[in-house]
Amino acid sequence: MIIRTSNGYDFFEVSSAMQKAIRRADAAVAGYFALELWESGYRDYVWKRLFTISAEDCFGIITKEIEALWQGHELVNKGKSEPKGRIFVSKAVIILCECRKSRDADHLQNFVYDRRAVDVEAWLEDVRKYPVAIPRYTFDVHTRKGKKMGRTKEEFFREEYEALTPKAPGLFDSLVP
Repeated sequence: MIIRTSNGYDFFEVSSAMQKAIRRADAAVAGYFALELWESGYRDYVWKRLFTISAEDCFGIITKEIEALWQGHELVNKGKSEPKGRIFVSKAVIILCECRKSRDADHLQNFVYDRRAVDVEAWLEDVRKYPVAIPRYTFDVHTRKGKKMGRTKEEFFREEYEALTPKAPGLFDSLVP
């Protein structure tokens, strides 16, 4: 089963594109897809993903900033029947795009703790026919299309590490293939 957003995108591709655009400091693409999720009724999910990105891809203590924006979002929605506060999602995306990047937390769990680097099951298909194309970098070992293309976990770690913008030196940089 493929879950679609309100504009017909594959839900999982939108989610992946948002995160990978944040890694590359591409606020326009990241913001578009974050708001696509928000407008499609996946408000809780987009916040969960932004929290994950703050821990997985960002240097320093940025998660508190995202939490404060989430709290603002929740406050303006208290007692509302129609959702409000997408500005908080937009601000979170901009902060995550602009902050220095580091994959240390993800590298710690994958390279240091779990050396098996187990492939993650993927669900995605090509939806380039929509108004904003899913970026090519979306299709990695975590997506259905990326797996069909033969993408590997090694490529994922190398390419996503090289794409961090701006990048802070990481504790586990020497482990990246």
